[in-house]
Amino acid sequence: MSAHAQILIGQTVGITGMVAANASEMIGGAQLVIDAVNAGGGVHGEQIEVVRMDDAFDVRRAGENTRVLIEDKKVLALFMTRGTPHSQAAIPWLDKHGVPLIGPASGAMILSRPTQRHVFNVRSSYQREAEKGVQHLLTIGLTRIVVVTVNDSFGVDALEGATIGFAKGGAKPAAVITADRDKPDYAAIVSAVKAADAQAVLWFAAGMAVVDGIKALRSAGSSAQVVTLSNNASSGFIKNLGTSSAGVIVTQVFPNERSIGHPLVREALALARTKGQTEISPTALEGFASAKVLVEALRRAGPKPTRARLLTALENLRGFDLGGGLVLNYSPQDHSGVDFTDLSIISEGRFKR
Repeated sequence: MSAHAQILIGQTVGITGMVAANASEMIGGAQLVIDAVNAGGGVHGEQIEVVRMDDAFDVRRAGENTRVLIEDKKVLALFMTRGTPHSQAAIPWLDKHGVPLIGPASGAMILSRPTQRHVFNVRSSYQREAEKGVQHLLTIGLTRIVVVTVNDSFGVDALEGATIGFAKGGAKPAAVITADRDKPDYAAIVSAVKAADAQAVLWFAAGMAVVDGIKALRSAGSSAQVVTLSNNASSGFIKNLGTSSAGVIVTQVFPNERSIGHPLVREALALARTKGQTEISPTALEGFASAKVLVEALRRAGPKPTRARLLTALENLRGFDLGGGLVLNYSPQDHSGVDFTDLSIISEGRFKR
């Protein structure tokens, strides 16, 4: 902890484990904002310090880390937890101590409907993403679509969005396969995908679980179109896929990270270049946007903010433009984020739109 850190923000995240690559990029994007603000004198003269604890993408550790951060470290707020059940594990501690969580890296509907008093979402929902993925596949004439979904709250939520997409398209999945969160049986999954003669696979899981699944699918000779969600929208995901990355569709919840005409992207890239980075990933852009919301809420909470004052500032954060018309409007009744979804395809080692 630095001598000048006066605003302590807590984060529990999988610095190690199956989402480590994504978490690293997300943290990097957020730090672009926080470092720039601190270099400019901080917020109301106070420096922001993020106290990070590694939960290795383990739900129980995420819950215990949240308790430590809130009760022992006395953080003002929690920031950018990663994972749906992990964010859920934090909620009892948030509610007990009146601590806001800003920008959970999860688009799960359970975090926004019904409104969670202390959770403030920045990104769009997984259900919207999953629905868009299904609609795209049906539109291009692929009808034998298999859904592979992890057996946790994230998987249930994404499946619900996919179900809405199928219903709107007057279609049904060729099969729905549930995968164990910690030890997926890839042989059984791939066998079921091939048995359904799948033209496309919607794969709802995190990081390496999807990477290993796609590799198993390709090794078995399946050329089915794979669609996954924005929780895998990192450069690390592409790198880990290697030669199996080509043609994989990944839904996105922020504008194209290479659209330098977009104000949010231009701002992020300008700060990235000061650190010697020539580009940013979609996951880094999500971290960047979430940090902008954190800083704006701290500004509006005034000098020497308390948890209660920060909560009030967030609930009155209306008309906050992240850039290019991506506007956040929180109220006591609605803590949902920016309503933006898009599709990208991996080509030549990059996300293309």
